[in-house]
Amino acid sequence: MHRLHPRTTYLIYVLGDGFAFRLMGTIFSVFLVLELGLNPLQLLLMGTVLEGTYLLLEIPTGVIADTVSRRLSVVIGLAGAGAAFLVLAGSHSFGWALVSQAMWGVFATFTSGADVAWLTDELGEDVARPLYLHYDQYWMVGALAGIAASVGLATIDLRLPIFLSGAGFLLLAAFMAVSMSEQGFQPRVRPEGERLHASLTATFKDGVREVRAHRVLLLILAVAALYGASTEGFDRLADFHLLRDIGLPSLGRVDPVIWFGVLDGASLLLGIGGLAILKRRAHLQGHAVVAKLLMGIDALLIMSALVFAFVGTFWAAAAMFLVIGLLRSLRDPVFTAWINQGLEPGTRATINSMGSQADAVGQTAGGPPLGLIAVRFSTPAALAVSALLSAPSLLLYLRAIRRGSVGTLAPDEIDAHLQLDEEDMETPEIPEGPKPPS
Repeated sequence: MHRLHPRTTYLIYVLGDGFAFRLMGTIFSVFLVLELGLNPLQLLLMGTVLEGTYLLLEIPTGVIADTVSRRLSVVIGLAGAGAAFLVLAGSHSFGWALVSQAMWGVFATFTSGADVAWLTDELGEDVARPLYLHYDQYWMVGALAGIAASVGLATIDLRLPIFLSGAGFLLLAAFMAVSMSEQGFQPRVRPEGERLHASLTATFKDGVREVRAHRVLLLILAVAALYGASTEGFDRLADFHLLRDIGLPSLGRVDPVIWFGVLDGASLLLGIGGLAILKRRAHLQGHAVVAKLLMGIDALLIMSALVFAFVGTFWAAAAMFLVIGLLRSLRDPVFTAWINQGLEPGTRATINSMGSQADAVGQTAGGPPLGLIAVRFSTPAALAVSALLSAPSLLLYLRAIRRGSVGTLAPDEIDAHLQLDEEDMETPEIPEGPKPPS
């Protein structure tokens, strides 16, 4: 069976994923608040169910991706996410919404880590590292189209974008099943007579051994946990805060949908521009350099989130919302590049899954307490506490910086790898454009 070139496949993947995710995500909170009538605690419990499920299964599914097949793991994850969003579209109660989040948490673990590990295997680490930023921009392009479609469809019915998002993920799963090559993946060779579960356990132990031997990875996982705890409050309460505490300027019957579409779209445009600048100027030359960049981004995120929590006008809150969206768009691919430096191919997906699991630990632990703070005191108080939960990570960045730089890539090499070599491709060249979520 003819497979597409990995670059072409991954381009279509990120465009499709961005479109389908934002088709649902743009009106997700509006749907939960206005259609299902959830309060702040229920919103955060939705996140707790999602992240708790993710937490339980993230490493086991990462081990499967390292042991059995990256392609199979990605396809299962996309198809399961599609099914979860179809359930959400049909939900009429908090209970069914929770079921959809549990399903999403289960199947998101199959994709997490496996997609990045697949790209790195197929292209090589030095080539793939600078492309994280490159493809994140294309994710944002797909997401921008998804936002526009979501707003238009929501004027007809709030459930329609969610339903079509689920169908879109099912179609994307079918495409990836057909188009993904897997030439770079080398599954762990099982000794004769070794059962599959023993092979999976051995892969997991190899990943743990690599993390323990590579102390910067321990710091990375700790940073991921703190960041997860911090973002959970904002992700679940920011839209509620704008809807219920501050209020949105009236634009007619569907004003909340339009306003969130405008805010999300503007945030993505800023992210596309910001990543274009970052791709040119920030050279990911090792742990110390990347840690300095992430420390600056996280410090600005903390300050921006605190301002967002306490400003009283829509326009000031909207400005901070956009700043936070821009900073998070810059942070995600840089963090991906950080955790993937110098990893052994045989445990790459497992360690990426450990990073995602650390984030899920923070979100799961932080969600219920922040929900109680929002109910007992106020939503701004919960948002402020959420912002401050990330502050200790600044000290961890300093420790990572002191440990030095490894896995370097020269600036001219990065620029060279961003230019797609037609001689290496059997499919049309991907144009270099001006990305992503969460």
